Amino acid sequence: MNPMPVALFSLPFSQPAVDDLRDRLGRTRWPDEIPDTAWEYGISLEFMQDICSYWKDQFDWKAQLDRLSQLHHFRFTSGSWGIHFIHERGQGPNPLPLILTHGWPGSFLELLEILPLLTDPAAHGADPADTFDVVIPSLPGYGFSDPPTERGVNTFAIADRWAELMSELGYSRFVAQGGDIGAAVTTLLGLRHPGCVAAIHLNYIPGSYRPWLAPGTALDLEEQAGVAATASWYDIHGAYAHIQRTHPQTAALGLNDSPAGLAAWILEKFRDWSDCNGDLFTRFTRDQLLANVTLYWMTQTVASSFRLYMEGRVAPLQFKESDFVTVPTGVARFPLESPFPPRRWVERGYNLQRWTEMPRGGHFAAAEEPELLAQDIRAFFRSYR
Repeated sequence: MNPMPVALFSLPFSQPAVDDLRDRLGRTRWPDEIPDTAWEYGISLEFMQDICSYWKDQFDWKAQLDRLSQLHHFRFTSGSWGIHFIHERGQGPNPLPLILTHGWPGSFLELLEILPLLTDPAAHGADPADTFDVVIPSLPGYGFSDPPTERGVNTFAIADRWAELMSELGYSRFVAQGGDIGAAVTTLLGLRHPGCVAAIHLNYIPGSYRPWLAPGTALDLEEQAGVAATASWYDIHGAYAHIQRTHPQTAALGLNDSPAGLAAWILEKFRDWSDCNGDLFTRFTRDQLLANVTLYWMTQTVASSFRLYMEGRVAPLQFKESDFVTVPTGVARFPLESPFPPRRWVERGYNLQRWTEMPRGGHFAAAEEPELLAQDIRAFFRSYR
């Protein structure tokens, strides 16, 4: 018998896996460090020793899973794809279906702070009419979703599968939101499925996005500066992306075997990309950070998460002459999200109807500034209910 396309999913827990993690943390071989260099050469050794000590002796993975199990978890199976997702119904009149998509090095966990603000706005001081039915899938090869077993599982294919998932859930018309890789998936939902996607909202512009430019098109000065700033950013900060999109398996071998190495690779990005002024704990608790890293560790998905970068290199979001996102688009620009192109560059490829300059926040907007992002999402989608 073929499995049901959508089925309930229970979060797995393994005590031997927890014991193995703690044993590996206790046997970490720490590198040396030049004194008084702090984060100058990469992640701080002192920071890593502190957080790994907490991870080994105090972090409670079982308690995290018990908390997460209060939400409604499901699996969607289509062909060789097995996708984990959360589905929470809105509390209020006529909830609008909304699919939220995360990015890297996050997971579905980074979207949980914003979830109740969207499903139950009245409980958080907002208009109950702005309620949503929220679907939060885990990208293929991330968390509890199955790792791809074939080439070609890229953002184009994921967008098509998200549309299939929403249809399977009974939503013939819905809206979508995303950041980072989720912004690419959301863009492609708008581009390829305008018949069922009413509008999209982004808090990031995909790094590979290039609008169609007719031969001889001149960029304005702000666009030229934006292109130069993006190139400079990747030159200084983009080593991780270059590795992940060219030699993902090589780096993954070490990170899949060393929990300290995995945490260093991920947590450096949380510090660099969030609006934390160099102090991660002003934005996130140790448990929040380690829940995300432990999810990667327990599911052994660092390698499969990297592959999506390589797929993006093979199939980048570069628009052809006929490509234009016709569905209404809203953009929330958080000041510490970088690189971020100017508005004119975005308008060349999107039907941009709203552009909000946020006062604070960075790459992990849904976790860093859930109230600000929720307010913008509610306000923008209000016209498309």
